[in-house]
Amino acid sequence: MTARPVPDTDPALLEEILAGLAASAAPLADTDRLARARAVRAVADALDAASADLVEVAARETWLPLPRLTGEVGRTSGQLRMFAGGLEEGSYLDVIIDPADPGATPVPRPDLRRVQVPLGPVLVFAGSNFPFAFSVAGGDTASALAAGCPVVVKAHPGHPETSVRTAEVVRRAWEGAGMPAGSFALVLGEQVGVDALRDPRITAAGFTGSLHGGTALYRIAAQRDAPIPFYAEMGSLNPTFVTAGAIAARGDEIAAGFVTSFTLGVGQFCTKPGLLFLPRGHGLDAALERAVAAAAPGRMLHERIRTGHDAVRAQLAALPGMRVAAAVDSDPDAGGPAGATLLATDLATLLAEQDTVLPECFGPTSVVVEYDGMDDVLVAARAFGASLTATVHAEPDEIELVRPLVRELRDQAGRIVWNGWPTGVAVSWAMHHGGPWPATSSPLHTSVGMTAIRRFLRPVTYQDVPAALLDDVLQDANPAGIPRRLGGRLSTGDLSRS
Repeated sequence: MTARPVPDTDPALLEEILAGLAASAAPLADTDRLARARAVRAVADALDAASADLVEVAARETWLPLPRLTGEVGRTSGQLRMFAGGLEEGSYLDVIIDPADPGATPVPRPDLRRVQVPLGPVLVFAGSNFPFAFSVAGGDTASALAAGCPVVVKAHPGHPETSVRTAEVVRRAWEGAGMPAGSFALVLGEQVGVDALRDPRITAAGFTGSLHGGTALYRIAAQRDAPIPFYAEMGSLNPTFVTAGAIAARGDEIAAGFVTSFTLGVGQFCTKPGLLFLPRGHGLDAALERAVAAAAPGRMLHERIRTGHDAVRAQLAALPGMRVAAAVDSDPDAGGPAGATLLATDLATLLAEQDTVLPECFGPTSVVVEYDGMDDVLVAARAFGASLTATVHAEPDEIELVRPLVRELRDQAGRIVWNGWPTGVAVSWAMHHGGPWPATSSPLHTSVGMTAIRRFLRPVTYQDVPAALLDDVLQDANPAGIPRRLGGRLSTGDLSRS
């Protein structure tokens, strides 16, 4: 890894950037949503055009392979285009109109028109494991810009040059498409990020990273004189539960799929399955060993992450009641390839050693936990805490058997996966990439998919306001033709004709 030194943002430049965000907030909020859609598409096109150069820099800084990085740029530009399409469609504005009703009881009802408006300048803390898709031009930035909020990104120290290069591509395309100058910027430096978070001109923040870092920043956001929303995606165990019926029907396939999932990206995906619950006497030891042996070692993002992974893995392996079920040798140099490790224990050990077993191990290590029956499974599901995902492998004739488990997992995870694997997060309208604490700081929202835009909008209701003062989306005639809720019913029609 050869990262070139990039200096931290100095206080004078930070002040200039924050002043620019504040000055651009009202003009950006007032831009036509269709013009904003064109600008978001222009950013996507510019990223695709610069992909080869950006990927070359990212590969030098992160050790991630070129095909993975190239695909990630495509995911990033595709996500931007999804937001552009959502802006054009318009339902994200959640327009609700209740016409005046003088005969309403117990009191007459005024004319009420509700719409979502931009929250204001947003600070984004970029993630380390996806230098494009969860970084400078990633989902937090894309959704905030689409919402009409100015954005300043705090670059991740793991890929500073990639961040600077990407930010320049984004800024040129964004402003070149007519968006206000100063409405997108990048800063570097840990203290700089904290200072920006404390600044009263910032109205919301997004974060992707560790539980420790996310919690510290969340507290800063909450303790400001005027607290702000802080949307953090943090650690996640993503447990997988497998029934005896599923093992009998396709045990080897499940073993291979699990190992492929937990070693994908050298175990550095936030949706990596970190726990595999199998019935005692499952008979999959040999299949799991073969799958682990076939998993190629890979270099992690950088030495610090590799060193942290190795320390947590050693701590897990040293627990009484824990054994190494399968492993591939790792290069002892922290800059060398890391091999997969699969540990194994039982539910009693997990429950007795929760403080050690249940924190996320970021990297190519996972734990098999044996259980004795479905009552044990429910105990386990309640023990591991909240996660971004939870997976169940079962057969059609076991639906009633696992119904209580699925019901329990609904309260613990943001996404429930059936007979599949959690790695690979589809960028779509229906995706929910979130979950209760500590998976995220806000279980109401997602950081992936079109509905991520809701984090950076707030509702305003206009009561008896003259039509001449209302945006077109609130006009009776609905000239924009967007979906609206009129008197409780969804419609794209003209209110004056109803």
